[in-house]
Amino acid sequence: MAVLVEANSIIIKISVIEDKFPGGLEAFEDDCPNQTYCDDISIVRIGFMSTVDVGSYIKYLQRMKFVYIKDNKAIDFVVADQIHGLAAKCDWLEFGYAYIHEDTSKKVSACQAVDDNLKIMFTPDGWEYEGSLSQTYSFAPNEHIDKSLTFLRHDDGLDVYYDKLTGKEAYIGRVFEK
Repeated sequence: MAVLVEANSIIIKISVIEDKFPGGLEAFEDDCPNQTYCDDISIVRIGFMSTVDVGSYIKYLQRMKFVYIKDNKAIDFVVADQIHGLAAKCDWLEFGYAYIHEDTSKKVSACQAVDDNLKIMFTPDGWEYEGSLSQTYSFAPNEHIDKSLTFLRHDDGLDVYYDKLTGKEAYIGRVFEK
């Protein structure tokens, strides 16, 4: 089994959540800072459009005693980027690609636990390929934001920018305040 990876995703072992998070998996899901949560039987995924939000969530997990990197390897969780894959060496997780309903025009990034060979992928509730980051690849790394986007305003959980390349507004979902 696998979980969807879009923009920046934090992938966490369920066994670690059950061990370290007060109230276990159910409480962890209830505590999720956005609507990107999904899990299979061994891993959880939470997605973020902003690398700043990723950093904030990593600090939150570390305060909860989750271990990110030790001896240059991901231990309890790892960051996965939909384009570049895993941000750290990880011996318990694999990054790859999947197709929605075996349609090769609908390619998505995904992670699965090592040695898991079931061909089922889990996505957040309500997620659809049409209009998703997987379809549009409209994910903008920080260097693109710095060079091509001009900040306009913050509206209801979204940073709104003017994209000089397209002449249109661009939106970045934000979970945590700057």
